[in-house]
Amino acid sequence: MADALAPKKISSPRSKPVNSTQLPANGSIMSGKRGLIMGVANDHSIAWGIAKTAAAQGAKLAFTYQSDSFAKRVEPLANSVGASNLIECDVSDPNSIDLAFKTLKDDLGKLDFVVHAIAYSDKEELKGRYVDTSQENFLNTMNISCYSFTAVARRAAKMMNDGGSMVTLTYHGAQQVMPNYNVMGVAKAALEASVRYLAADLGPLGIRVNAISAGPMRTLAGSAVGSARQVYNHSREVAPLRRNVVLDDIGGAGLYLLSDLSGAVTGEVHYVDCGFKTIGMPPPNEDGNPQK
Repeated sequence: MADALAPKKISSPRSKPVNSTQLPANGSIMSGKRGLIMGVANDHSIAWGIAKTAAAQGAKLAFTYQSDSFAKRVEPLANSVGASNLIECDVSDPNSIDLAFKTLKDDLGKLDFVVHAIAYSDKEELKGRYVDTSQENFLNTMNISCYSFTAVARRAAKMMNDGGSMVTLTYHGAQQVMPNYNVMGVAKAALEASVRYLAADLGPLGIRVNAISAGPMRTLAGSAVGSARQVYNHSREVAPLRRNVVLDDIGGAGLYLLSDLSGAVTGEVHYVDCGFKTIGMPPPNEDGNPQK
């Protein structure tokens, strides 16, 4: 009987990601839609995965950048999808946000969707204990990573006369403790709550608000988190699909949430993590001990 209950080796072949380029190369799902993409840092950015998929489906895009150093990396990407404008915007400065949206209105006239992919925290304070977080970094992290979405939503809503969609990015560290995530996890939890309250406020205007919670990816933002490589590898080993998320996965999910395909979906956190969040404890090793 004991042998019958002994842990058995679990066969776990890696699944292959569904490539969003399997969609029609020049599709029309987003035809006539005008959108703002905020937070692209380079061609590995999650926001870029959403942007290029939306553009391939007919969306007209504008991009923001934080500073000249980012502009140099974002400009060629924006040009590659025929973006109408590249606008400087520092979300920690209300005047900068106002100026960016004035420029955007002069350029696009109206807005159908916004992708908010902006977060920041002092990476030195993401190490060690959350209890040691400084007040200065706590407030700055909350302002840029959470409140900025509300500030953007308030201005964007005024340009969405025919309704629209807003999507921001979160992470599972908002729901459960993740190593070296600390105050960013607190900020993402607040961001997820903001999604629900914004959805309630803006729903009567036909504006939907949702978040994508992506699994670990090799991005510039992710590299700031200590033990990122270990988290990335662990997720791949225990997620039901036995692989990590790729940009095309996020692009497809973003397309769904930004388009009319999700016309009755709002206030949701949509997980794109290969099922990682569903696992309470990973399957044991062949010796019966938990995976490390």
